[in-house]
Amino acid sequence: MHQLNYIEPVFRPPSEWRSLILQVTNGCSWNRCTFCEMYQDENKTFNHKSLEQLKNDLIIAKKSQMPVQRIFLADGDVMTLSVRRLSEILKAINAIFPDVQRISSYCLPRNLRHKSVEELQYLNSLGLKLLFIGCESGDDEVLNLIDKGESFQSSVDALTKISRAGIKSSVMILNGLGGTTLTKQHAINSARLMNETQPNYVSTLVVSFPMGMQRFSSRFPGFKALPQSMLFEEIYLFLSNLELERTIFRSDHASNYLVLKGVLNKDKEKLMLQTEQAINHPDEARLRHESQRGL
Repeated sequence: MHQLNYIEPVFRPPSEWRSLILQVTNGCSWNRCTFCEMYQDENKTFNHKSLEQLKNDLIIAKKSQMPVQRIFLADGDVMTLSVRRLSEILKAINAIFPDVQRISSYCLPRNLRHKSVEELQYLNSLGLKLLFIGCESGDDEVLNLIDKGESFQSSVDALTKISRAGIKSSVMILNGLGGTTLTKQHAINSARLMNETQPNYVSTLVVSFPMGMQRFSSRFPGFKALPQSMLFEEIYLFLSNLELERTIFRSDHASNYLVLKGVLNKDKEKLMLQTEQAINHPDEARLRHESQRGL
């Protein structure tokens, strides 16, 4: 049986584990965020597949006779493509998988800078239902130090466009990204970003450096990683400043010591109590052991 032609490594959000992964692009067009190790391999230079290559991949997937209800468009930067190219891809998916329920993708805020709400509505009508946005932080100082190439305002603009287009948004915030010196402003301004944009989903991951900190420290020389207790204190401060109407919150990525799940603000008090217990009585909290974490 023919297999899909992936250029490894390929990444996806945890919630897309049942989805067909369609590799539309290879790597990330920005690829300068100093915390990110996803696309540093020499074979991950940014480029994109032709429409014919993608159609061939879809036909191979169809012939496998595996049920396909959701499709995730990889790699990290598919939304940088033009609306014309994206619409062609979505139409091809619908032609080969007419019963697909949801198409999703990662999205950098800058990807939407020159895309209008009306254009995004058109993509939504073709099946693009969810975008995963790695905002990482709502604090401009932190964003500059990690060379994110984004700001509080650029994230607001992108998330607002997504919402107005009827597409759901899932925002990722990195716990510990500001280190010991910027932890408070990182937490408070990240919460402020969430309050202003009201995303459908918010998740927190713990920043980690399996390949070492040299690249990260080159722009953030004073960075000191948060010990476990301060990671929990930062999450507590983040939660306490959130004012959300109906956002699904998840802190259950493999990098997290403390697993938190709820709907905000409905479950805000419960989540804060769980976090407070982890701060004050870590031995009684159900924390992941270091060996259980996946980085």
